[in-house]
Amino acid sequence: MDYVIVGTAGHVDHGKTVLVKALTGKDTDRLKEEKERGISIELGFAPLQLHDGTNVGIVDVPGHERFIRQMLAGVAGMDLVMLVIAADESVMPQTQEHLDIIDLLQVKSGIVVITKKDLVEEEWLDLVQEEVKDVIAETVLVDAPIIAVSAVTGEGMDELKSLLAEKIAYTPPKSTSGKLRLPIDRKFSVTGFGTVVTGTLWGGEIKVGDQVEIMPEGLSSRVRNLQVHGDTVNSASAGQRVAVNLADVELEELHRGQMITVPGLLTPSHRMDVQLKLLTSAAKPLKQRARVRLYLGTAETFARVNLLDREEIKPGESCFCQFMIEEPLVGARQDRFVVRTYSPMHTIGGGVVIDAAAPKHKRYRPRVLESLATRLQGTPAELIMQTLIQGKQMVSIPQIEEELGLSQADIQQGIAKLDAKNRVLLQVNEGTEVIMAVNVFQKLSDDAKKLLQDFHQHYPLRVGMPKEELRSRMFPLWKGKQFNSFLQAAADSGWIKVIANEVALSSFQVQANPELQKQMGQILKQLEENPFQPPLWPEVVRQVGLNDEAVEILSYMIRIGSLERISDQLVFSRKAVDEAKRRIGQYIEEKGTISLGEVRDLLDSSRKYVLPLLEYFDQIKFTKRVQDKRILF
Repeated sequence: MDYVIVGTAGHVDHGKTVLVKALTGKDTDRLKEEKERGISIELGFAPLQLHDGTNVGIVDVPGHERFIRQMLAGVAGMDLVMLVIAADESVMPQTQEHLDIIDLLQVKSGIVVITKKDLVEEEWLDLVQEEVKDVIAETVLVDAPIIAVSAVTGEGMDELKSLLAEKIAYTPPKSTSGKLRLPIDRKFSVTGFGTVVTGTLWGGEIKVGDQVEIMPEGLSSRVRNLQVHGDTVNSASAGQRVAVNLADVELEELHRGQMITVPGLLTPSHRMDVQLKLLTSAAKPLKQRARVRLYLGTAETFARVNLLDREEIKPGESCFCQFMIEEPLVGARQDRFVVRTYSPMHTIGGGVVIDAAAPKHKRYRPRVLESLATRLQGTPAELIMQTLIQGKQMVSIPQIEEELGLSQADIQQGIAKLDAKNRVLLQVNEGTEVIMAVNVFQKLSDDAKKLLQDFHQHYPLRVGMPKEELRSRMFPLWKGKQFNSFLQAAADSGWIKVIANEVALSSFQVQANPELQKQMGQILKQLEENPFQPPLWPEVVRQVGLNDEAVEILSYMIRIGSLERISDQLVFSRKAVDEAKRRIGQYIEEKGTISLGEVRDLLDSSRKYVLPLLEYFDQIKFTKRVQDKRILF
């Protein structure tokens, strides 16, 4: 890896800060109170460059039980952990609690560092090492190497650095393909720069000039400057410790636990679906609706536990549950979390997020439990399919990547499997690839067919239903791209046709029945008896005996070229309009211009009809008014 975050963990006064200083030359205890009390209270950070050029950011966490929140904030971004145990005291209460947290957060790469080697005999050191092996046997650090060092004499420090380099070489890097997520763990103000926050970049990339959103409050900001361990940079990638100089936001608006992300990526929620595991060391079962402290990323909040398939969860058990969170929280699928008792505070469990913005569930519902099981352990194909059939209907590939937390390779592999089994439809709309489940598409198609059939029955003279009407009636929450993709898929399937801005069943043909044909004949007769002085349209409607169908018939006759609307109430037959154009055009070609009075005489009409007709001809650019005359356009 080019860059990795290594964190410390362990009981108070076991030498974590001294170890970090021996490795890096930097004292991470920066606060006055830390100096006075001789213990770490806040997170400390120090850079280290190994002999192979690897840049390491070391996070030094407090060991005192009162500062577990700070410790959790530090562990959240670790790639590799150094579990520090003092040789003269061996495993202590906070050693075990920190180890539980490491296990719950699945920090799988680590080294056990036994410090203060110079204070004990060799035989005692052997006993401590055996005890450590027993303690880590059932945890993620079961295969972690154990090394004894003395930060005071320097014994073992070179070997520790070599071991760090070796472990880092096999530590998988954080993915840079995802979207920006940066949990805030510190904030401060710098003279001349303003508001600065720090954190370990969980995903994606952050650049100078980026517009960002600070969640869950939804604050808008801009990245003014960036630093990675004191070096000014233009961008930073997942896995790096970053200091971000933010514009347009006040220091008082920020706090540990917030998340910097791209606008619109995360949704604050009061409900999260999770798989919860209770530690075997938990003192008692956790009952339904118990109030707990929830730690996710660098955030701490209170939540009620809604157990979905039982009344209590016993130590050592796992189950699906929904956290009912007292303050809005943001997260993403596969994020790890820790829970502690409300009071007194002890770490009792943790687990993994399944849905960070979940709907409310009723308990003991097999369908809910099956859905959560799929989202927890399903293959990429199963996860994608579940997303498509549970109300998402049509989603883009980037949306799937964000919601499921899958890599692009996994998504493409999953889609290929589903496509091979004819279970999904793929469409490209305006350069964006979207996907829909075949069975969902079929259901929506059946509903749309029925809607169009009813429309054609009520409006047999219309070409089809306006696109926007179909979208608003069937897909009110869809954006234009989604709806157009659905129409394209439907057209490709052959059951609809799209004519300009209207949609019709492919089998539909506009056809006037005998009664309508009779009425249209009567309309033409009324208008052509005196073609240049026709009755106004309301009078035509009255004489022919039309009702609600009048507007439909008029629109149809205009569309097929039988009539032309000249003004709101004045309609000419197409034959009369063409004849008027012929006469006026011929007159202007002979005389050069024509006046309103001359048109009136030419057509044997009156000003009431001639003026709207000439304005119509001006509008369609047949004639052009010059003072009180008309010329050909």
